[in-house]
Amino acid sequence: MSRRGASGGRKPAVRSAKGGARSTASGRNAGKAQNVGKAAAKGAGKAAAKGGGKGAPQRATKKTEKVVFDAPAARAEEPRVLRLGAVPGATPGRWIDAWNARMPDVTLELVPVPFSAQRTALTAGSVDLALVRDPFDRDGMHAIALYEELPVVIASAESHLLAADELSPADLEGETLLTTREDVLGELDLPAQAAAIGPLDTVEDAVATVAAGVGILVAPMSLARLHHRKDVEYRILRDAPVSPVLLAWPRDATTPDVEAFVGVVRGRTANSSR
Repeated sequence: MSRRGASGGRKPAVRSAKGGARSTASGRNAGKAQNVGKAAAKGAGKAAAKGGGKGAPQRATKKTEKVVFDAPAARAEEPRVLRLGAVPGATPGRWIDAWNARMPDVTLELVPVPFSAQRTALTAGSVDLALVRDPFDRDGMHAIALYEELPVVIASAESHLLAADELSPADLEGETLLTTREDVLGELDLPAQAAAIGPLDTVEDAVATVAAGVGILVAPMSLARLHHRKDVEYRILRDAPVSPVLLAWPRDATTPDVEAFVGVVRGRTANSSR
């Protein structure tokens, strides 16, 4: 009994030892498997990280679409034109240059206007404003003085009057004085005698008559230069009426562009207040 008991006591011990050994082996194997699994998972993670741009599926990016509402098309501003009339001999050149520099988007159109029609051009709307000469009817008009022109005596190139550099009214005593319908100097109190022929239509016609040796003509210097010929000359006439040049426009037709040109003429800068 004691042997069986002893053997019986050993067998459980042996089984227990074997079982323990097996348990230990199983635990070790399970640990190895677990480590292998972690390594595999780790390797898979690295592979996925490396190949993420090539073979790995990616989450689709949802594009945000912009909603564009139809806006009304902006109207192109119509080109503006400012029409400046000018009587013969007027010299607006410096103001035209200043206008073009300051208002490049507004075309300044220079319109020649006969002296006889200087007011009609404004009242009829042919021009927006004009350089005119006195005498000028200012009724219903704005008019500002710009400058005054000296009078000159226009004579034939062979006239004895040209011996002097300047002339006085007394030097014209006995001379035949021509007149024109473009009378821009008004009444002249001169000792010259009136021509037998009536007033000529234009200064240009009168200059041609002077060139033929028939009389003399008194006119603003700018007109003498405008109609200059080789067979006539002119001399300044002292102590005689001057010819004022004005800028005029209708009172009821003052526009921002007209005001801007008046500012240019008066020497205002782009930043000047009115």
